[in-house]
Amino acid sequence: MEGIFTFFGSISENHAFVYVAHTLLTAIIALILAKVATKSLRVVPQGVQNLMESYLEGVVAMGRDVIGESYAKKYLPLVATLGIFIFIANIIGVIPGFESPSGNINFTLTLALIVFIYYNFEGIRRQGVVHYFAHFAGPVKFLAPLMFPIEVVSHISRIISLSFRLFGNIKGDDLFLWVLLMLAPWIVPLPAFALLIFTSFLQTFIFMILTYVYLAGAVLLEEEAL
Repeated sequence: MEGIFTFFGSISENHAFVYVAHTLLTAIIALILAKVATKSLRVVPQGVQNLMESYLEGVVAMGRDVIGESYAKKYLPLVATLGIFIFIANIIGVIPGFESPSGNINFTLTLALIVFIYYNFEGIRRQGVVHYFAHFAGPVKFLAPLMFPIEVVSHISRIISLSFRLFGNIKGDDLFLWVLLMLAPWIVPLPAFALLIFTSFLQTFIFMILTYVYLAGAVLLEEEAL
């Protein structure tokens, strides 16, 4: 965020550089975490392996009620990766001297487009082009000319919803932290940091659960018809 000190900002004042640097840092941390978790796999998990296995089980449990256990496991790599990446991107902004990449609309819009393209691709692949887009027309044929464009706009609006919800909340947190650091640069109230950490968790969870919801709407058309 412009006007706030960051370690990468001391290298270059170009905000594009600062944003890219923090995005790469997020990716590197995620890769290191995955590497450490899988470096020496044990039957009885310990340390980071135990943490990651608990996380993956939690992601499957999250998707089970939304899309069913088989699909929850099928789409686990996508949703779990998004969760790790988004959470790290959110949480590093809480640390003074760093900036949340998810406080940049380019970051959140890219992730939203990935989800949008992927769930539509999965829907078309599973249902076929005709059946998938026929679902947009609704069950009543004479209302199809009205329902189809409404559904198209509704699906496109999901890109805006996913990207701006995450961006707006994290950007707001960054501004909140900025004000706190200006008012109390040495003794920042701990409850505020607890709130920011909670928001990082919450926004990550919302993005993940919505990804499962959109995937369910795309691949479970036959079940909905029943």
